[in-house]
Amino acid sequence: MRGGLAVRNRSGGFTLLEVLLAFVIFALSFALVLEILGGSMRSTVRARHYTEAALLAQSLMDMVGSEIPLIEGAMAGDSPGGYEWSMSISAFQPEAGQERLLELSELSGTLLFWVDLDVSWGSEPRARTVQFSTVKSILANYQQ
Repeated sequence: MRGGLAVRNRSGGFTLLEVLLAFVIFALSFALVLEILGGSMRSTVRARHYTEAALLAQSLMDMVGSEIPLIEGAMAGDSPGGYEWSMSISAFQPEAGQERLLELSELSGTLLFWVDLDVSWGSEPRARTVQFSTVKSILANYQQ
């Protein structure tokens, strides 16, 4: 006791307020890290679905003209993994600036067809669809 005042001996510990503040900062940081990881996982899953849809589309487009006859019409099916597809094949109608393609196909004796493919997956409200289009050709006198 000095001069009538008691001097408290402070230990080197933390006060309750300091501990609570540190805990709040830790909880907010941890929540932010979890949100970033969750967003990263969602992006990874989305990229996987689009990649699988593109691979399925490539396989189906490769089959057109061999296993899938190159004739006008429509068809649909499903694939493992929950993917559904629909394909339409129609006669090639040139857009502006593509008239030369028809002339070249006539000179070479080939027929041109538009092939449109839609691949979809998921259920509402998160259903997704991607569309693919290409032009395929076949010899005019080819019998399928």
